[in-house]
Amino acid sequence: MSPGDYEAFRKFLENACGIVLGAGKEYLVSSRLGGLMRDYGISTVGQLLEQLNSNRNPSLRAGIIDAMTTNETFWFRDMSHFRMLQEMVCPEIKARHSHAIRIWSAACSYGQEAYNLSMVVQDYQRANPGVLPGGVDVVATDISSTVLKEARKGVYCGMSASRGLTLEQQARYFNVNGDCLEVKPEIRKRVSFRELNLTRGYEMMGRFDVIFCRNVLIYFSSEQKRDIINRMAGVLNPGGYLFLGSTESLSAHTDRFEMVSKLGGIAYRLK
Repeated sequence: MSPGDYEAFRKFLENACGIVLGAGKEYLVSSRLGGLMRDYGISTVGQLLEQLNSNRNPSLRAGIIDAMTTNETFWFRDMSHFRMLQEMVCPEIKARHSHAIRIWSAACSYGQEAYNLSMVVQDYQRANPGVLPGGVDVVATDISSTVLKEARKGVYCGMSASRGLTLEQQARYFNVNGDCLEVKPEIRKRVSFRELNLTRGYEMMGRFDVIFCRNVLIYFSSEQKRDIINRMAGVLNPGGYLFLGSTESLSAHTDRFEMVSKLGGIAYRLK
């Protein structure tokens, strides 16, 4: 891969989906795109760029984004956030209004986070019958159509099936089928999946009470982070909450939120 081809690919990826590759990541590009290039009969990144520019393979662009997007996740990642949602955020929101609580799982990958949000909400409702008469809707989005297709199935097999789950949770939230776990219908019915690029507009999605955007912003430039955060603030209801990854912070990007630290976790409440 020539330096010029790598630089051209970096620019394509940033323009296409906002992901910013640093210097010296040629090995990552090669490893992620190897299978895709073989499928299309492409031997070099230069040829790949030529085909992108010629638009001869409309599906190639989507395939590249799928391949370059990091999609590793597991169940109940950073449990403190889910405790905050159940024990602090849900009671606070239901005290303000009775209509449906709307939660956005941004960059949802294969759906574990979105289904976890539905599981936590279900536990809260069962422990407090009648407290959320409007119910809860979870909207899950990702840029990759491939992972969304799998997420909608709600079926997880092999090692990825139970990573992060106790046996009790497996029994409570899933139907077991061989070495696969299938999310129970009452969990799935709260969750809807949509394809979305975080660097584009998303005001048509409506307003939300809670946004989970964890371990995503690290892939964007500072300018893009600031833009995404401020647009998320624009679709949050007053007093709504934004959850980031445990190593991420808003301090350098906006002053529209106040940090809330409770139950071992950190969230950001819209001022």
